[in-house]
Formats: sequence, structure tokens, C-alpha cells
Amino acid sequence: MTHAHPPKSAGPLARREARLAWGLLLPTLAIVAAVVILPLLAIFWISFKPVGLADLRPPAPVVREALRGPEDSLRLQYRIRNSSQAETISGVTLADILPEGLAAAGAVDPRCRIEGAALACDLGDLAPGGRDEIEIPVTLSGDAEAAEAAAEDSLPQMDGSAPNILTNLDFTTENFARIFDGAEFWGVLGATLFYTVFGTIGALVVGLFAALLLDRDFRGQGLLRGLYLFPYVAPVIAVAFTWVILFDPFSGSANALLIRMGMTESAINFFGERPLALVMVTVFEIWRYFPLSFLFILARMQSIDTDMYEAADMDGASPFQKFWYLSLPQLLGILSVLFLLRFIWTFNKFDDIFLLTGGNAGTRTLTVNVYEQAFAVSNIGAGAAVAVVVFGCLVAFSFVFFRYVSREEGL
Repeated sequence: MTHAHPPKSAGPLARREARLAWGLLLPTLAIVAAVVILPLLAIFWISFKPVGLADLRPPAPVVREALRGPEDSLRLQYRIRNSSQAETISGVTLADILPEGLAAAGAVDPRCRIEGAALACDLGDLAPGGRDEIEIPVTLSGDAEAAEAAAEDSLPQMDGSAPNILTNLDFTTENFARIFDGAEFWGVLGATLFYTVFGTIGALVVGLFAALLLDRDFRGQGLLRGLYLFPYVAPVIAVAFTWVILFDPFSGSANALLIRMGMTESAINFFGERPLALVMVTVFEIWRYFPLSFLFILARMQSIDTDMYEAADMDGASPFQKFWYLSLPQLLGILSVLFLLRFIWTFNKFDDIFLLTGGNAGTRTLTVNVYEQAFAVSNIGAGAAVAVVVFGCLVAFSFVFFRYVSREEGL
């Protein structure tokens, strides 16, 4: 009877190599954490807070200094306000150095004291949106314009403490409740899935057919490949506005052609009617991004051994049989990888839809909703919550893909 021996522990050399490997990887891991993980954690943090656009700047006292009055009764004026409309700033203090050529004269505000040219004021608490004003009588011993310019350019030191909604430990699920309780959310999710699924599959199918057409040698093959790449390499803002002008219901060439051919009696608003607008932005997605699929599929097809095609020809196989039983099994690996990448990229796509329709006419996707919640409505917390939903959807899709699809394809 034989006994299994326990695995030998790593020797000193192996442990030293492992430490060296981790040491070399540490800068890369730190960069990845700083660029990817930390912003992601910040999005999760903000999604559980009622943060508005104005809350991105923490509450702080703001001061403006100016020289007022005629020369015989000059006064140095400080106007202070609370930058927040919701939070009180406590312990507000002001410190400044009087501009050269000015000297304090007479009684000053009881909250302030002057030692030489140094001014220090204790203003107490400043209510939300509150304002305060301090005036210091001064005498002028130099050029008035220079003193006035020095006062306006001066930067008094303001200090105070206030709760910061971004850093405190008060959390809420109100943002997520607002998203899922809204009747429009499920329509936005449906538009996102339609745009992503059909845009991804369409780009793969069109790219596959384009690769099949160019998987042979003929004159002008290089020129045709370059033309196929044009939608992908052209600036998105240029091609998007070209499509908008081409399909414009009043002056677009597409409507004029359809009316002349008798296919429609009146102009069609391609990017302004439901559900046609969603179909059009999906078609634009297919047209713009099929060249990427075309390149990868063509490269994979040209690496397939031609011997089995010659054997199939000898057996009398039809072109469709050669494609279905020989080419397609060889392409499933690259097709599944392209599907994964294109699905994630399309799900996150924002600029194409925003340039074509602005998210109107039933084309609002989750990424467009992030923009509208965060900036149009000025609700940063709700926008972050939608971004978390986008992240959750992509994590769920990736899990299903790697759990089932990648195993079948041997990836």
C-alpha cells in the first residue's frame, strides 16, 4: 500500500522569487487601484448619499474685500457669505493684513481686533445662506487707486467648520428607491437592453458577413478593407451629425428620396418618433462598430488551415456547409470574446445616443440617465445610483458569460 507524500514546501529560492514578483507587481496594482478601484468605491459611496450638484463643494465661508467711501471717510469692507444653503458654518474666523498705505482709524467692529496691520475677527456661526459684513475705518497715506486695487486683490484667510455630506457617515437608500419606484426606469432599462443586445449582435453579424466577403484575394481588396474601416475611425461627432442631417424630416436626403420613390407620402422623423428613433440609434451602432468585429473575424479566418476546406471540396460540400461545419466552429471563440467586449462597450455607450437624439423619443439608456440625473436634475446621488445599477448589470452579465458561455467555447 502506497502513501501519498505531502507536497514539499517552497524552498528559499522560490520564496525569494515570489517576493520579487510581488514587488514588481506592486506598482501596477497600486496604479490599477488608484485609477479603477478608488473611483468605483467613490461612486458606491456617493450613491448612498443625498448629494446634489452644489454639495460637491464643501460648505465654506466666502469673503470679498473692497475699499469704500470718499477719502475723508474711507472704510475697508468685508462681505462674508455662507456658500451652502443647507449647512451652518460654525467658528467662522477672518484674518487679513491691511493693504499698504491704509491704517486703521477709529473704533472697529467689536468682533475684530487689530495689531499693527494684522486684522483678526471671530464671527461665530454663519447660518445656511447667511451673510455678514465688517467695516474697518481706515486712513489713506498713499495712492488711492493703488490701495483700492490692493484691497480687491487681497485674499483674506477665512476659516470655519461645517458637516460635509460627502465625508460624513450618514447614508440613505433614497436614491435607489427613487430610481426603482420611478415608472420610467423600466422603460429606460428596456431601451438599454434593446440597444445593447441588437446593437452587439448586429455588429457581429455584419462584421462576419464583411469578413466572409473579403476572405479571398482580388484586385482592390486593400481599398475595400479601408472603406470598411471608415465608420469606426471617423470622428463620432462628424458621423453622428451627418446621420442627423441625412435623416432630417425637413431637409434630409433620405426623406426626399423616399418621397420621390413613392414609399411614403410625408416626411418621416427618424430620430424623433417612437420606436423608430431607438431602431435608428441601434442601426447607427451596428454601422459604426461592425468594422471592429470585421477585423478580428477576418484575422481569425485567415489563420484557419485550408486543408480541411480542400477535403470538403473533394467531398462535394456546399459553401454553406463549409461555413456551418468548418468555419463557424473555428470562429466561435473569437465571436464569444467579441460579444463580451461589444456588449460591455455598448451597454456603457453614451456619446452616440446623446449626439443623435439627446436621449429623447424613447432612446434614453441607463448611461444617458446617469448624465440627466447628475447634471440636468443636479442630483449627483441619484446619478451615482444609476451608475451602480449599470455596474451591477454588467457584473451579472459577466458572471453568466464566464459561468456558462465561456465553458462551452473553451475559453
